[in-house]
Amino acid sequence: MAPHLLLVLRILFFLTGVSYAQSVSTVSHVSVKQGGSITIPCLYDQRYRNNVKYWCRGYNWLSCSTVVRTDHPKTSGKTSISDDINQRVFTVTMTSLSPSDSDYYWCIVERKSKGDDGVRLQISVTPGTPELYVDQQQMTEVVGGSVTVLCCYSSQGNRGRWCKIGGSCVAVGHSGALDGTFVKLVQEESRTTNGYVLMVTMSGLMMENTGWYWCEKGDIQMPVHITVNQPTTTQSTTTITPSVTNRDNVVTNENTDEKHQSLLEVLFIPLSLLVVLIAVTLVTLKLLRKHKDKKAKDQPPNTTVQPADPENDITYSTVSHTRGTAKQDLNPERHGDLYSTVIPMQHRTAQRAAEPDGGLQHSGPTPEIQ
Repeated sequence: MAPHLLLVLRILFFLTGVSYAQSVSTVSHVSVKQGGSITIPCLYDQRYRNNVKYWCRGYNWLSCSTVVRTDHPKTSGKTSISDDINQRVFTVTMTSLSPSDSDYYWCIVERKSKGDDGVRLQISVTPGTPELYVDQQQMTEVVGGSVTVLCCYSSQGNRGRWCKIGGSCVAVGHSGALDGTFVKLVQEESRTTNGYVLMVTMSGLMMENTGWYWCEKGDIQMPVHITVNQPTTTQSTTTITPSVTNRDNVVTNENTDEKHQSLLEVLFIPLSLLVVLIAVTLVTLKLLRKHKDKKAKDQPPNTTVQPADPENDITYSTVSHTRGTAKQDLNPERHGDLYSTVIPMQHRTAQRAAEPDGGLQHSGPTPEIQ
């Protein structure tokens, strides 16, 4: 009886559209803006690594229509599928969405000997602002770095959460850890729209943090993939903060303050050195000026030195001649002496200036020439 009862239960699960298996998991409901795209991650059990996976559209499992498969076709129209057996996740990407794409879909793992295993989700395409959205579904960071995800939603309602697919969650107002990484959630009112923003920050990233996460608000989720790489010689650890273009700038002031603070820190040292240099220059100039003034004060008055004039470079002599007879012997040793007074130029100039006629004066009679 037990095998028949189990078969009946499986048929009931199929007809009601409820998956009885717990080995495949994904988000339950996503909201996408018309014309946008969405990537849905489907996590599966380790034993399904080599199984074929497929994406099926329809409310009921038994009546859903296959859209794409990991074997064939991998792409159909605007839908594609890929499988990462290392992460045990196969993803389905739908682009250029329209309201007609709103429906229920299935993530399914094909099993040859048993019934297929899968889980259902809902996709809602809206022409207006989605109920919950993010600007980037794919983010990359290095080991030891941090990443910030902005989850935007239209109404406050229930408290938001940040979850790892197949793992645990952290709620708003609480700080916790996911796979050993610190997670902080802050919920704020948007300053550019009438909605709200859930700011999720993961810091101290490790390689194990690579994987799919989602923001959750009420019964709606939005998946986000984070890739953590090893840092290279040219790659520095930074914080990735995605901008909310034309939607939200709830963290604009905070980022601006951080930039201003960083700029002030960078400019502080050179500005301080410049101020010290100016002060030293002013003090040096003042000391030099005082030294120059003191030197000028202690120096005696300048004496004007007249340049040498060849015409005035004359030596004047006063010649005294002793008259004698024509027969006198001119030998100075036997007869009178010859006297000469030498007057330096500067004294002679002063003497000439004192004379009334400014001319030359000769003392004694003009000697007679015999």
